[in-house]
Order: sequence, then C-alpha cells, then structure tokens
Amino acid sequence: MTQTNPAQAFVPLKLANRSLGFQALAVVIGTMFLAVSSWISVPMIPVPITMQTFAVTMVGALYGWRLGGITVVAWLLQSFIGLPVLAEGMPGQLAFAGPTAGYLFAFPVVAAMVGYLAERGFTRNPFSSAVVMLMGNALCLAVGGLWLAGLFGFDVAWASGVAPFILGGVLKSALAAAMLEAVRRSGIRLS
Repeated sequence: MTQTNPAQAFVPLKLANRSLGFQALAVVIGTMFLAVSSWISVPMIPVPITMQTFAVTMVGALYGWRLGGITVVAWLLQSFIGLPVLAEGMPGQLAFAGPTAGYLFAFPVVAAMVGYLAERGFTRNPFSSAVVMLMGNALCLAVGGLWLAGLFGFDVAWASGVAPFILGGVLKSALAAAMLEAVRRSGIRLS
C-alpha cells in the first residue's frame, strides 16, 4: 500500500494544529458526543447494542490518532469516576470488570487506529473510509469477543457478543463513511 502524504490526509478538524485550550474544548465536546452515542441503546444480554463504535470511529477520523485516542480515554475516565456516560448509565467500575470491558478497552485503540489511517489519507473517499471504519468495528468486536470468551467460553462469546453485532458494525461503518463524506463535501475546515 502506498502511504499518502500527511498533507493529503483528510482529518478535517486538524485539531493537532490548534491551541491546547481549543484541543481541550474538542475533548469535552467529543466526550459528550460519545456519551450521547452510548445512550442510543438496544438492551441485550450480556452486551447492549449502541452507537458507541460509530462515535468512536468518527472521533478518530475527525480528531486524528492522538487526540481521538485521548478523547476516548477521557470519556472512559468519566465513566470510571461514576459519570453516567456509558450505555444504560452503567458505572465505570462495573463496566470495566464485566462483559463489556473488552469492548471498552478496545475503544481508544480503535479511535487511534482510525485516526492514524485518516492522517495517512485512507479516509479520502467513501469506499476507503468504509473499509477503515469496518476495520475499527472488527477490531472492537475481536477484542470484546476475546474478553467474553475468557468469561463465558467461545460459543457464548460468539453467539452473544460477536455474531449479533456484525450487521450493525457494517451498517455503522457505512454510516460513519457517509457522514465523513458529508463533512468532506461541506468543506468544513477549522484551519
């Protein structure tokens, strides 16, 4: 694969070029976006369906790998201290020890990976954006599924923590790619 010049990358918010205060504000806004995406939830056992992976991949693509990862970590820290920012308002200490922990630990890595690929130009068109977003969703399902397999065994992990989420991951990836394309076409740039 040919690496694209970072100047040709599509990270529209270019937050790495902004002041520390502006970046801090972006982190706050990003954590609010992540929280709202968490509250869009369909209860399932042991893991609910949410829009979290959509938001995590969007934060990575829009913020870049460093600030995207930092934003997701800040959101998870908000949960850990007790703020109701996760699905169903679950407190962080429970979420980080229960069935959802694998997905939560994957989120910062997913945001950083998507941001890294965006910074290298892999989100410059809808098709490649969808592939990048799908890679992020797949990584999240893989890590979350491995965690569940450790808790309940492979069969339960596959049946209740991976397979039901594959179609949703594909749809959320397509939605994220479409949203990123809409941002690109709108000409939104902060720098």
